Amino acid sequence: MEPIPLPSHIHYELLLQLLERQTMFALKQKSPQQEQAHQLISTLRKALTQQKQLEESCERARLPIDYRWSLNSASLETLASPMLPLDEESKYLSP
Repeated sequence: MEPIPLPSHIHYELLLQLLERQTMFALKQKSPQQEQAHQLISTLRKALTQQKQLEESCERARLPIDYRWSLNSASLETLASPMLPLDEESKYLSP
């Protein structure tokens, strides 16, 4: 079975740190924009939690996971599938 492609957790962490440390600081307190940024942070946290639940489900089903760092590099196996190239630095989970 081919590994299941999922974004690396660092993508979530980088977005969350940017939003929490810089975006929230730059916005006026109690403004509609700050509330929107807070909702975005909450949504990203939920997405990361849901991805972790999917990973746990894949592990229980003994499905390998391919953590993707980017969409730019592809292995020879996936050249025929330009939408989901494998990253050369991908990490596989073994059950």
